[in-house]
Amino acid sequence: MAERIERLDEVSSRYDVILCDVWGVLHNGVDAFPHASVALSSARKAGLSVILITNSPRPGESVRHQLDLIGVTGDAYDAIVSSGDVTRKLIAEGPKSIFFLGPDRDMNLLDGTGARPVEEENAEAIICTGFFDDEVETPETHSALLKRLADRGLPLICANPDLVVERGERLIPCAGAVAAYYETLGGKTRIAGKPHAPIYAAALELAQAKRGPVADDRVLAIGDGMPTDVKGALDRGLDLLYISAGIHARDYMLGGMTDEAALSRFLESHDADPRYWMPRLA
Repeated sequence: MAERIERLDEVSSRYDVILCDVWGVLHNGVDAFPHASVALSSARKAGLSVILITNSPRPGESVRHQLDLIGVTGDAYDAIVSSGDVTRKLIAEGPKSIFFLGPDRDMNLLDGTGARPVEEENAEAIICTGFFDDEVETPETHSALLKRLADRGLPLICANPDLVVERGERLIPCAGAVAAYYETLGGKTRIAGKPHAPIYAAALELAQAKRGPVADDRVLAIGDGMPTDVKGALDRGLDLLYISAGIHARDYMLGGMTDEAALSRFLESHDADPRYWMPRLA
């Protein structure tokens, strides 16, 4: 079982860099978790570099603006790398006539890539950042459309690999759920965000630009999502601090408390071996 810690500063002296997830660790889509910002700010004051690593389909600067509005303090991090940032490279390298599946606010993802949105019948690829309306839609909402596109062999570039995220007290489906569904229809996907290697390489590049070479054993990842944060960090060989009160809380928490035996079984069932855990970052 991972080591239970009460405070990040119990272990932060063992590291030079923190790669911290955003949604589910710093906020729930509605409210910021203020103790999390304090914890990261304290780590920076102690000399660590903090890179936020998020599966948001938006470019990093747009994520920064969103964090300001929610109440995540700017002194909690040095830089942000988003799935949107690393996905832009996939878009720039791919077909230019694309069918865009996602809200209009995410259209700036295409800026500078040469890609342009077209109607379904003229598309050569799909860019998925989520849903047109994630309050009511699921991947199955678009089953007929996605089947037609898959049958034509169009690749789907997924800008947000998360399956679900917290929004207040609810779980909302994300673009990763669309990508997974598209694969069941026989479609091919291209993904650069967590848990895939490109976003970790980009995050560590930012850290090393600030402080020079950093060994992997001096990097601590923090996250709450099994298929993204946890898998990505462990695949990279990084130490992981697992936040148990995130998207999987329903699997082992009762009355706001973590059942450690249930958590241990949950982690084992996912072949996950984080070094530490705590309910909320503090």
